[in-house]
Amino acid sequence: MTFVCYPKCSTCKKARAWLEAQGISFEERDIKTANPTAEELRDWYQRSGLPLKRFFNTSGQLYRAMELSKKLPEMSEEEQLALLATDGMLVKRPLLVGEDTVLVGFREKEWEAALL
Repeated sequence: MTFVCYPKCSTCKKARAWLEAQGISFEERDIKTANPTAEELRDWYQRSGLPLKRFFNTSGQLYRAMELSKKLPEMSEEEQLALLATDGMLVKRPLLVGEDTVLVGFREKEWEAALL
């Protein structure tokens, strides 16, 4: 499993601690220094079954500064994926990606249901 996170994020720290407490092994990837590509994001989005908007960090400063709440409805999926790939701080975190699992954001009950 790949744990895509921002190491300074408190939610990411909670998710990492939870994974470790469950004995789930993972490879950590810093979203700021190794931002997901548009191809990775497309794959994860399609496999997750979630709306693409869930992949955006809607509470982030960059999202608000770019006024994306107004712009996203006018953008195609390809444009949104390309935008997400430009900066890891636009991407909702943490992401946990496995062979048959894609989890976006840390919700303990959701992660328990998917992994345990």
